[in-house]
Amino acid sequence: MNYLLDVNILVAWGWMDHVDHERTAYWIREKRNICDLKLFTSSIPEIGFVRVSVQRAMGRVTLSQAAKVLRGMLQSLGKSHQFLPDNLDGCYWPSWCTSATRTTDAHLTELAQMHGLQLATLDANIPLALVLPPINTKS
Repeated sequence: MNYLLDVNILVAWGWMDHVDHERTAYWIREKRNICDLKLFTSSIPEIGFVRVSVQRAMGRVTLSQAAKVLRGMLQSLGKSHQFLPDNLDGCYWPSWCTSATRTTDAHLTELAQMHGLQLATLDANIPLALVLPPINTKS
């Protein structure tokens, strides 16, 4: 299975002070090492990363700095990263999307499914999405 990375995955991975950084970095490392597995981003998660990064830093990170961090993250994925153009109509919502706060989740889930991908997220409330598992510390 290939994955479309949600905004919260990118934010957690990109910033070491994020509560889910270790969990997310571990999952991405594991997936990156699987031959032929692809981790996709699209415009919404990338723009979301920049927006959230600037907001959470309360102005200490500029748009260009956040974009530079994102660029470095995606480059570190090498051939396992692929950009997914978003050609999905913005007027269709699955039946589970009943409020404005769920529109981005619904759109990304539909975009992922349309391309045979699964949305990877930290949000446990998105139908059909993969919620990153906790790090297994047992040997």
